[in-house]
Amino acid sequence: MKVTGTDGKEYAIEPNANLNEANLSGADLWRADLSGADLTDAYLEGADLEGADLEGADLSGTDLRGTDLRGANLRGAYLSGASLYRANLRDANLSKANLSKVNLMDTNLSKADLSSADLSSADLIEADLSGADLTGVYLRGANLRGAYLRGAYLSGADLSGASLYRVNLRDADLWRADLSGASLYRANLRDANLSKANLSKVN
Repeated sequence: MKVTGTDGKEYAIEPNANLNEANLSGADLWRADLSGADLTDAYLEGADLEGADLEGADLSGTDLRGTDLRGANLRGAYLSGASLYRANLRDANLSKANLSKVNLMDTNLSKADLSSADLSSADLIEADLSGADLTGVYLRGANLRGAYLRGAYLSGADLSGASLYRVNLRDADLWRADLSGASLYRANLRDANLSKANLSKVN
C-alpha cells in the first residue's frame, strides 16, 4: 500500500518500511502493517492508526499528537522522546515498549497493556490509565499528576520517585509495587491493594 504524505511524497506502507522523517500527518493508516518500520522523527499528528501493527517499530522522536491508536499493536516498540499528547491508545498493546521521556499528557490509555514497559521520566499528567495493565512497569521519576488510574493493575511496578499528586488510584492493585520516595500528596487510594508495597520515604 502507498500513501501520499502532506509533503507530496509517496510512501510505501509495509513492514520494515523506512519512513524516517516522513510527513504523514492526518493520514489514513487504519490497520496498516508497519511492524519493524523506521518512523524516527516522523510527523503523524492526527493520523488514523487504529488497529495498526507497529510491533518493534522505531518511533523515537515521532510526532503522534492527537493520533488514533486504539487497539494498535505497539509491543516492543521504541518511542523514547515521542509526543503522544492527547493521543487515543485505548486497548492498545504497549507491552515491553520503550516510552521513556515520552509526552503522554492528557492521553487515553484506558485498558491498554503496558506490562513491563519502560515509562521512566515520562509525562503522564492528566492521562487516563483506568483499567490499564501496568504489571511490572517502570515508572521511575515519571510525572503522573492528576492521572486517572482507577482499577489499574500495578503489581510489581516501579514508581519510585514518581509524582503522584492528586492521582486517582481507587481500586488499583499495587501489590509489591515500589513507591519509595514517591509523592502521594492528595492521592486517592481508596480500596487500593497496597499489600507488600514499598512505601518508604513516601511524602
